[in-house]
Amino acid sequence: MKVAVVGATGLVGTKMLQVLAERNFPVTEIVPVASERSVGKEVTFKGKNYKVVSMADGIAAKPAVAIFSAGGGTSLEWAPKFAEAGITVIDNSSAWRMDPTKKLVVPEVNANVLTANDKIIANPNCSTIQMVVALQPLHAKYKIKRVVVSTYQSVTGTGKKAVDQLFNERKGIEGDMAYKYQIDLNVIPQIDVFLENGYTKEEMKMVKETCKIMQDDSIKVTATTVRIPVVGGHSESVNVEFENDFDLAEVKALLQAAPGVVVEQDDAAQLYPMPLNAHEKDEVFVGRLRRDESQPNTLNMWIVSDNLRKGAATNAVQIAEYLLSVGLL
Repeated sequence: MKVAVVGATGLVGTKMLQVLAERNFPVTEIVPVASERSVGKEVTFKGKNYKVVSMADGIAAKPAVAIFSAGGGTSLEWAPKFAEAGITVIDNSSAWRMDPTKKLVVPEVNANVLTANDKIIANPNCSTIQMVVALQPLHAKYKIKRVVVSTYQSVTGTGKKAVDQLFNERKGIEGDMAYKYQIDLNVIPQIDVFLENGYTKEEMKMVKETCKIMQDDSIKVTATTVRIPVVGGHSESVNVEFENDFDLAEVKALLQAAPGVVVEQDDAAQLYPMPLNAHEKDEVFVGRLRRDESQPNTLNMWIVSDNLRKGAATNAVQIAEYLLSVGLL
């Protein structure tokens, strides 16, 4: 199984190599691909060094699957070229997510939509992924009407420059700014650019992607996405209104039984999910489960996950694992 990682030198690309190794995906040869300025650099996979190659050389190597994390423009240009060569592309950018001809997949929720014809598969936005993993078992039981979500997102979602900005500020060092404002000791209520409706692009991604992944356009979603000075993962406060009433003990049991979900809830012990503990883990952690006492059939929950792993690299590798398991790779 020859596997290409496109954008192999970036923050998510590096994490993809790590996750492929940790999960023992059956890689016989790794093909690290990046932009021209990174060609010739070396990356490490399972203790061996591999030279980074160009896009054209990546296609010529004929991998079975190419996992992309190289930005939307690169994906729009190159993913079709890989696909035309018979290579299955799993793309981590926003380029294909809302394309009606492309599947948007979180394996725990909708892997069954994939077919042999899907040569470009979209990996959803990190904050959407963790939310739908937790919502899916509850939607199946109680039917979701509306979701109100506020996110508390790690600087790692922006990339290395943002991580450097945070730690430079913490040390009092001047350096490149990934954000317009200081992020250390601050909260920035803007992720991505503003749209005409006053929402940011990140907020609208959560609205649209949730319905597409869960295959239900009747679900109403409203989001506020916020950047905080944290590196371990994204956190979300989620308020969910259902069509049908629920029992809290049953909600907890459903989540405990759900694939990829870990419930962390013990009020007496002050146990709840935190990015510090979710860091470098693949699961979605759920806690603070409680009834919204202001209206019927409504639940409050707190959802945390490592955005570079389940929110990006792990989800992409899980898609490849599913394709392999059903004979589509």
